[in-house]
Amino acid sequence: MKDLISELRWRGMIHDMVPGTEEQLQKEMTHAYIGFDPTASSLHIGNLATIMILKHFQLAGHKPYALVGGATGMVGDPSFKSDERHLLDEETLQKNLKGIKNQLSRFLDFSGTPNAAVMLNNYDWFKDFSFLGFLRDAGKHITVNYMMSKDSVKKRLETGLSFTEFSYQLLQGYDFYHLNKTYGIKLQMGGSDQWGNITTGTEMIRRMSGGEAYALTAPLVTKADGTKFGKSESGNVWLDPEMTSPYQFYQFWRNVRDEDLSRLLRVYTLFSREEIEALENNPNPNEAKLELAREVTTRVHSEEEYVKAVKASNILFGKSTLEDLVGIDEKTLLEVFDGVPQVNISKDALSGAQDVAELLSDTTEGAIFTSKGEARRMIKNGGVSINKVKLESDSNRPDFDLLQEKYLLVQKGKKNYYLISVV
Repeated sequence: MKDLISELRWRGMIHDMVPGTEEQLQKEMTHAYIGFDPTASSLHIGNLATIMILKHFQLAGHKPYALVGGATGMVGDPSFKSDERHLLDEETLQKNLKGIKNQLSRFLDFSGTPNAAVMLNNYDWFKDFSFLGFLRDAGKHITVNYMMSKDSVKKRLETGLSFTEFSYQLLQGYDFYHLNKTYGIKLQMGGSDQWGNITTGTEMIRRMSGGEAYALTAPLVTKADGTKFGKSESGNVWLDPEMTSPYQFYQFWRNVRDEDLSRLLRVYTLFSREEIEALENNPNPNEAKLELAREVTTRVHSEEEYVKAVKASNILFGKSTLEDLVGIDEKTLLEVFDGVPQVNISKDALSGAQDVAELLSDTTEGAIFTSKGEARRMIKNGGVSINKVKLESDSNRPDFDLLQEKYLLVQKGKKNYYLISVV
């Protein structure tokens, strides 16, 4: 068994631990869990940081459990949130749970090995709990003073905290007690914002059964300026390709700031210490960003989607061919050229144009060239390409294969792109 704590320490992935946690992990194969909130149909890269803790945990020889909160998701965790969450109905929760289970299976080994990962849903034991039964069996063991002392509660008292949200830490605490009693789970892990909820669980186990219970949290991943990491201009960076495409996902990692690279390599990759230090010492940070983007995109989406994302990226930022263009789907094509001037032309205008110069200077919405003469001069000088093929002459009729049966990509000079949509 590997020394998990040493591994997490050099990666900067330990924020706090209950005394005795390290000794427990060194003593035997330990059963531990992390909870995932099913308030969306997909996890995002903020969640991915905690998934990587479970991954390291399993690689070290321990047995990981992923708990999805089918029951607690109906309540909502108030920890360090400024407003109360909207409660979700059961149908939405079940849809979200299915998506999360599929994503976790890309990271954890659920096969029949002794430390195979296990996925659980706390709705399975909460669904038959009566309100009076929960008050009798769980509520009497934790005092209001204890619950009020948590930072996550204190911060919400200023803006208002419903009894529903106030009770959340009791529900999460009971999860830990149930898992400890039923599955022998001795450790709960999570982000540092979960410390109050996790230690409520260790206290509940101590008072209700006298069992062993430990806690370990990791720092929340933040940027060098202290702001939360994991959002792009359009919002969360999701693991679901329908919510954040593989191309957008790849570009997010390619464009992280230099000062954030070291932290992200440690948290989001399985590279060894030597490999990461070599990337950190490379005077060209772009090479480290390429490796980071390759590793995370491949792990989340697949090698095939990573290759497609690179080809799509090269269309704008590197060398590419007509074959690369034809090989990407319409959604990715439009994402690559988001912000590029787009002009429309009718099918009749396309078929009726006498030559390429006429086509490029007489579009329905905004000409690419102001005159046929300007277009002809630039074509003659080798400065115009259509669908990544350089034009040798303007005399030919514009008979081009349309991308996705509706687009032409025009490159004017080295950096100016236009997307013609045939409507």
